[in-house]
Amino acid sequence: MPDSPASLEELERLGVVPVLELDDADAALELADALAAGGIAAAEITFRTAAAASAIRAIARARPGFLVGAGTLVRPDAVQAAVEAGARFAVSPGFSRQVDEAAARHGLPYIPGSANATDIQLCLEAGRSIVKLFPAEALGGLGLLRALAGPFAPNGIRFMPTGGISPLNIADYLGEPSVAFVGGTWIAPRSAIARRDFAEVTRLASEAVQVVARVRATRTAAV
Repeated sequence: MPDSPASLEELERLGVVPVLELDDADAALELADALAAGGIAAAEITFRTAAAASAIRAIARARPGFLVGAGTLVRPDAVQAAVEAGARFAVSPGFSRQVDEAAARHGLPYIPGSANATDIQLCLEAGRSIVKLFPAEALGGLGLLRALAGPFAPNGIRFMPTGGISPLNIADYLGEPSVAFVGGTWIAPRSAIARRDFAEVTRLASEAVQVVARVRATRTAAV
């Protein structure tokens, strides 16, 4: 099943997807509000903690205008849990045909992970057009991204680099034509969430939005 476009188009419009690891679902609404105040009304909540489904459910019910998705989906039952919680897109660190098929059955926009050319070919065969390059920096960063874009960008593949993305390199990644958007934890670090420093989250989100705007303005001027 090809990607469902609406949620993915919104992520591309934003340019950056905050990746959240929540130990306490009670922080979910304030965190969503803090991100939205900074200009990013979207987030991927990873299924690395027991609070993930509850956090997604809280945001989906109370903040319907906020685009909340589920990350680190590595089993089909996790896809089911994400859908039941109200996730509007899903992300995996790798490719699993069973997970891909579960997302397709539910009509859930899905971004599978990739680390090499073989992974990307499997994603392409499954009808996916956006793949998560993970862990981007550890794998080789921009050099690897450009090498993989060579054969795959002409075949419709675009990337969501995640893993090691930070204020130091976000502009470089967003400047690549093959990048649809980036993902990262730096916008809402666990330390800031733990101390309920939502003003810091808003500040970091706003800075990321400004970087996206600058990169796009530069690319438009260069055309």
